[in-house]
Amino acid sequence: MGVVADAALAAGGEVVGVIPQHLVDDELAHPGLPRIEVVQTMHERKARMAELADAFVALPGAAGTLEELFEAWTWGMLGLHAKPTAFLDVDGFWQPQLTQLRRMVDDGYLAANRLEALGVVHDAAGLLAFVGDYEHPARKWTPPAA
Repeated sequence: MGVVADAALAAGGEVVGVIPQHLVDDELAHPGLPRIEVVQTMHERKARMAELADAFVALPGAAGTLEELFEAWTWGMLGLHAKPTAFLDVDGFWQPQLTQLRRMVDDGYLAANRLEALGVVHDAAGLLAFVGDYEHPARKWTPPAA
């Protein structure tokens, strides 16, 4: 995350850090950010990041990356936001995960339109095009008609 923040700052971008207090206490906060919001829990961190975000993008990463992307994607399915969600698939990193997601569709656990709404892009230009053209599918569940 620090490398991405540094690159965004170097390019003149805006970066807002959102970090729970326990990580600040462990001296893991990025010292060069112009704006850092300190929250109490990881749950608050994800909720605040979702409020601030225009889109959600997973670069190659580990368990936390998956957890945060899937939560954002699920929140979109539930109608909590209508923001684009995507994998930035550098050198095929996310292909094994995408194979599993396609299996979930094939086995009936995931609707095909949900997987189609999840972007898979390979570079910054593809990401910007995906975000610019994004149309959010209807909520997974809708309230019954009155």
